[in-house]
Amino acid sequence: MPAIVLIGAQWGDEGKGKATDLLGSRVDYVVKFNGGNNAGHTVVVGSEKYALHLLPSGILSPEVIPVIANGVVVDIAVLFEELDALSSRGVDVSRLLVSANAHVITQYHRTLDKVTERFLGKRQIGTTGRGIGPAYADKINRVGIRIQDLFDTNILRQKVEGALDSKNHLLVKIYNRRAISVDEVVEDLLSYAERLRPMVADTGLVLNQALDAGKTVLFEGGQATMLDVDHGTYPFVTSSNATSGGAATGSGVAPNRMERVIAVVKAYTTRVGSGPFPTELLDASGEFLRVNGAEFGTTTGRPRRCGWYDAPIARYSARINGVTDFVLTKLDVLTGLDRIPVCVAYDVDGIRVDEVPVSQSDFHHAMPIYEEFAGWPEDITDVRTFDDLPKNARDYVLALEKMSGARISAIGVGPDREAIVVRHDLLG
Repeated sequence: MPAIVLIGAQWGDEGKGKATDLLGSRVDYVVKFNGGNNAGHTVVVGSEKYALHLLPSGILSPEVIPVIANGVVVDIAVLFEELDALSSRGVDVSRLLVSANAHVITQYHRTLDKVTERFLGKRQIGTTGRGIGPAYADKINRVGIRIQDLFDTNILRQKVEGALDSKNHLLVKIYNRRAISVDEVVEDLLSYAERLRPMVADTGLVLNQALDAGKTVLFEGGQATMLDVDHGTYPFVTSSNATSGGAATGSGVAPNRMERVIAVVKAYTTRVGSGPFPTELLDASGEFLRVNGAEFGTTTGRPRRCGWYDAPIARYSARINGVTDFVLTKLDVLTGLDRIPVCVAYDVDGIRVDEVPVSQSDFHHAMPIYEEFAGWPEDITDVRTFDDLPKNARDYVLALEKMSGARISAIGVGPDREAIVVRHDLLG
């Protein structure tokens, strides 16, 4: 069986948890390969709602082995908080595996994230302040702390000393904050070691052996394509690779084993934080989408910026990720609108541009060119087959499919676990 990559096609919050849950009973491993607890999935199971931040959403499927791979940065306190919260609700979390090579978010990463963001003033990126960026920066600067370091006190202390040597100068002399002691960081990290030890594994080896044995492995990306540090709206991006290519580097599984790429795209568009957003609505239509779609961050609680569907972004995602299938979510949120605009191209200084501009300045100034589609008044939350959708809803989906560069294989029609219309088998 193949490895399958599941990623977000817009700026995040597309409903990847729902798509993962749809596949959960048919896969053996679900792997988080990038990011940290700076994003979240909301998964609804019956009357229960689960907000997951650091954990792969496959942890809710009893037959699945959830994996936090080497490309993730791990806040261990948050990890245990999530595990304890799920355990208290009767979810078995004993199957979780954590890569020995994943990097650790420490106290000083969180502190630096918050003070540097405030220091930027009007130039703020919109970080969540959870230490993600500073942890990745230390990884690239080769002064990071890895999960495996918690099991060698001498190495851990040496690495923390090396990291704090320069960081304390920044905190004290630039940001007027107190210095952080080596002892407090080391003691904090060591306090998690014994509980963490049974979960730690060579996850790259485990996953490759699983594929050799005919198991199905699903790689679940955090954040989304337009937040990818290389391919997103830089600098208003996350600090990791959220595109399909990141699944290989973030897990230790080669790209030639990944045969399907499923991208989740919302029936409209949202983003959190700063940065360009051509279809953003600052009017009653935007508030309609925000309220009807419950568009508030799973992790931060921040209201999301809302706008109409952007077809050039979907095509861009299809191209750079090698998308084989789209999962279109939250179609039900559009119910009740008389007309539904879709961005089909941009106007950049009077010139029509059909694809996402490579220039940051051009994209910042891009004005959407819209094509309008008729809406539908009918409630679609109980619909389970494509032919049972209202004609205007079907026409809208088919138009998006034609514009977006890959087939739309499943459609979310409500928040419940079973509220989905399947047009094509995602694994076939």
